[in-house]
Amino acid sequence: MKTADFSYNLRPERIAQSPAEPRDSSRLLVLDRASGKISHAIFRDIEHFLQPGDLLVVNDSKVFKARLRCVVGAHGNAPAPGEGVSPYAPTAIELFLLRPEGDYWLALAKPGRKIKVGAVLDFPDGQTATVKEKRDDGTVVVDFKKSADEIFAWTDRIGEVPIPPYIDPNPSTLHSALSTTYQTVYAKPRGSVAAPTAGFHFTPELIEKLKAQGINFATVTLHVGLGTFRPMKTDDVENHIMHEEWIDVPDATCSLIRDTRLRDGRVIAVGTTTVRSLESEVRHGFTKIFIKPGYKFKNIDALVTNFHLPKSTLLVLVSAFAGRDLIMKAYAEAIENNYRFYSFGDAMLIL
Repeated sequence: MKTADFSYNLRPERIAQSPAEPRDSSRLLVLDRASGKISHAIFRDIEHFLQPGDLLVVNDSKVFKARLRCVVGAHGNAPAPGEGVSPYAPTAIELFLLRPEGDYWLALAKPGRKIKVGAVLDFPDGQTATVKEKRDDGTVVVDFKKSADEIFAWTDRIGEVPIPPYIDPNPSTLHSALSTTYQTVYAKPRGSVAAPTAGFHFTPELIEKLKAQGINFATVTLHVGLGTFRPMKTDDVENHIMHEEWIDVPDATCSLIRDTRLRDGRVIAVGTTTVRSLESEVRHGFTKIFIKPGYKFKNIDALVTNFHLPKSTLLVLVSAFAGRDLIMKAYAEAIENNYRFYSFGDAMLIL
């Protein structure tokens, strides 16, 4: 399969810059895989497409303030000239934390060419970190000499919300507003650097309404990292290498899935990260699962998802679930009907 087969044209004005208000007022395109029928609704009316005994599984990972500003070359322990960046020429660096890795942190650094192993990163509040390793995939390993919990608390104070590059930030409201809008209402464990955005459409009121109608809820945790948001840059889909991401599928969720099956209910994944969690052979640990057309789904019957970027692994996954031609037909209809796309955009329910 060619990566170009998973592309489409979208006018910039169709990229949503903020979530619908209220969130469940977003639009919902409903796609029936069996018949190919497409219908249109409002997300809060999703109840009409669900049945008592159905199970909605959500990813409850919480986004942390992973984007940090620092300088390299200003610290007394920085590499000497000829060994890296000169300590006499401080260079601004954007450090994007990905996840804890043992006692260290895996991160992206921009511009990465400006730092070498051994370089000391200086942060505005006096915190420092040392670059321990540079990897071929563009990531770096840094040592803050703090525990993961201490770093999470620290980034809450000085970090920035890691919004996608296609969102045009308003500096005056960015950090206060997006700290809440770039989260699902049920987010709990910190660890994601991008939100599981299919869950954006749920409000507490809608969740309670669905529960009252006999719809059950369960959670998984997938801390979104490079595996989800890094685009495919290979000509062939098969040559794309997924980065591992940490998942946890609780025993309680596995039990609910079994009970749902016994009652002939449907397991409905909310988001592609939930799909990957449920379809992975790993229940607690790291997964690199890459779901492509031809994959045989084992654990899900339906999917709530957003409209994804061209040439993304997320678009490949939904194409595996519904068929590439049908997905491209649905995307074309969404564009024609002025749906809003990407993280803050409208939703699709694939039955």
